[in-house]
Amino acid sequence: MREVKKVAAETDRSLTGVIEDALREHLSRRREAVSSPRLALPVDGEGGLQPGVSIDDSRALRELLDEGRALDELR
Repeated sequence: MREVKKVAAETDRSLTGVIEDALREHLSRRREAVSSPRLALPVDGEGGLQPGVSIDDSRALRELLDEGRALDELR
C-alpha cells in the first residue's frame, strides 16, 4: 500500500486511479497469457520423443539443456 501511495503522490493521481490501472494491467496480462498459443514441442517420427530425450529423467534433460547442446545434435 505504501508503494501505491507513493506512485499516486508522484503522478498526482488518486489511490483508486492507481489501483484501477494496476488491476487493468494485471488482468490484461492474464488474458494475454491465457490466449497465447500453446508451445509445440518438436517430436520425432510418429509423435514420440526425440532420441536422447526421456520424460522419466528430468535431471538428465536439465543437464543436457545446461550443456547448451541443441536438440538437433541428438538426431
